[in-house]
Amino acid sequence: MMSRKRGELTTVLDAFRHTAETVPDRPFLIYFDTVRTAAEVDRATDALAAALADNGFSAGDRLALYLQNVPQYVIGLIAAWKLGGIVVPINPMLTPREVSKLLADSTPSVLLALNELHTAELGEMLFASSVHRVITTSSLDELIARYDGWVPDSWTPAPDDPAAISYTSGTTGTPKGAINTHRNIATGGHAYRDWFGLDEHDVVLGIAPLFHVTGLTGHIACAIVAGAPLILCYRFDTDVVLDVIRRHKPTFTVGAITVFIALANAPKATRQDFATLTKVASGGAPVAAATAERFEERFGVRIHNVYGMTETTSPVLAVPLGAKAPVEAETGALSVGVPMLSARVSVVDEAGAGLPAGEIGELAVAGPQVVPGYWRNADATSAAFRDDWLLTGDVGYVDDDGWYYLVDRKKDMIVASGFKVWPREVEDVLYGHEAVLEAAVVGQPDPYRGESVKAYVSLREGFSVSPDELIDYCRAKMAAYKYPREVEIVDAIPKTATGKILRRSLRP
Repeated sequence: MMSRKRGELTTVLDAFRHTAETVPDRPFLIYFDTVRTAAEVDRATDALAAALADNGFSAGDRLALYLQNVPQYVIGLIAAWKLGGIVVPINPMLTPREVSKLLADSTPSVLLALNELHTAELGEMLFASSVHRVITTSSLDELIARYDGWVPDSWTPAPDDPAAISYTSGTTGTPKGAINTHRNIATGGHAYRDWFGLDEHDVVLGIAPLFHVTGLTGHIACAIVAGAPLILCYRFDTDVVLDVIRRHKPTFTVGAITVFIALANAPKATRQDFATLTKVASGGAPVAAATAERFEERFGVRIHNVYGMTETTSPVLAVPLGAKAPVEAETGALSVGVPMLSARVSVVDEAGAGLPAGEIGELAVAGPQVVPGYWRNADATSAAFRDDWLLTGDVGYVDDDGWYYLVDRKKDMIVASGFKVWPREVEDVLYGHEAVLEAAVVGQPDPYRGESVKAYVSLREGFSVSPDELIDYCRAKMAAYKYPREVEIVDAIPKTATGKILRRSLRP
């Protein structure tokens, strides 16, 4: 497990220990003006691990992380892993009521939270939970100082030991806790590293939330196995991120397309700002060809599609570095790439049988990045997994050259007058209009058609367009049953914290 040859798998904890031992003074975490070396993070995580162990925390126990993208997140994660613990990432945008549901499911014994999130309401909720100790970001500093120099009993996790319980975004229903093993997370980190050619000379910009699987593998795990420093900046803010890019000159990042839309529409952003950021990927939400083209035209940077899920510990399909994703002629949709390294991907019918190229079906995935199941949820596990294969719930197809295309989520399909309409196709057409910033398409009840297509659209700054003009624009480019019968222009499209559009919240 300790080999460092490119392509060979090592756990993320082993990779971190190797860096701390061999290049202790290498920058490891960058947070605005503060730089922590690998040795400093190793010492801090030893101290926290010793403090947790002194309080009864042991292998298999859960540590919940209720934080933004701050160094304490990485310190808490590594400390838990040093004891054989399991981390439970929690979205910091969730309310105490929503947090209580995740804590009831994962039953952590310790909660590490931002000071400002440790409210009286949260404290009252914790009385009825499994949590018996809360560590805030300010008390964490005191705890590390108190246990500084302590070294916990060494623990080396097995590859198939649980490392994290990552809750799905809940865009289509109740969140489920996917069990990401150490093998899963290491596979994801190595996939990003090898696919995008990263090493210790790179700098990783952490713009995806760390509580999300993209942040876990595409930022933390990827940076650690590549030996590259990781930049954090609390949470995404366009001006803050631009300042961080100018100051620290990152070379790689992965984030939702909404992040790149925001950067592309930032008035003060320049081509020179992105001169070093040559390796860019986008996952978590569909990428329209028009959006990617605008970004590349403005900054000279190509966005590479990446497809993955919480249950696949992030990357499964991706566009190779430097390659341009092919565009589907009929819809203008960008391909989501080809299988990454160890991933196996198939398109299957309702019975689970493989379909030939060109036929639309459900994407199924197998490989060492696929989780073994959901935490304490046998029914959901049996519904989503067939033998070694995960049924993703995403509908798509593969072309004759092996490029995969994502049509939509299975549950989002609209049936208008008996015809299937995929929201993604309508959204891609809308993104082709110069005035459209973001678009979300849903079905709404229609007494004549059963369902009709409705689009919600936000506009780019300085642009104006009427709903009727957008309807006419789509009518000219789509079959009669597909174009939206209604367009509503809104200030912003509702999204999850990771930038994924919440169509569910727009349905009547």
